[in-house]
Amino acid sequence: MKLSGPGRDLRRIEYALLVTVGALTDLLWLLGIGAWALIAAGLIEMIYRP
Repeated sequence: MKLSGPGRDLRRIEYALLVTVGALTDLLWLLGIGAWALIAAGLIEMIYRP
């Protein structure tokens, strides 16, 4: 069954939103990993300061 008119447009918008949300979610994971890496580096520097 092929959709035409508003149904097809709605499906395109839905796919675009899913792709956008997926990209933002991946970006947030990357930022979270970076933040934890900076926290760990700061703690290591404080503990093992020469």
